[in-house]
Amino acid sequence: VQLVESGGALVQAGGSLRLSCAASGFTFSNHAMSWVRQAPGKGLEWVSFINSGGGSTRYADSVKGRFTISRDNTKNTVYLQMNSLKPEDTAVYYCAARHRATNLPANEYDYWGQGTQVTVSS
Repeated sequence: VQLVESGGALVQAGGSLRLSCAASGFTFSNHAMSWVRQAPGKGLEWVSFINSGGGSTRYADSVKGRFTISRDNTKNTVYLQMNSLKPEDTAVYYCAARHRATNLPANEYDYWGQGTQVTVSS
């Protein structure tokens, strides 16, 4: 099982980035996907969710209206389009998979990626 994030970079405030997370080793279309971030010295913060079919999405209030999550089940990939970036968006961004019928407690995930660094300069 692998989740491999890419697309992180150093960008100026107000800029945009598109993160990708490529999945392999499991049935991607059976899993809801989330993006979770961790800012320097802080805990994990859930950012966004998309259900297994792609028809339902949710966002943290801190990114609502600026970030868009999407997925392509033919490519086993989930994306996070980030616009109007702010310095407070600086973090390592992780994608995480949760089976649609999992018995895990809420807010836990079956699989995690290794993360990609996003740095927003002011």
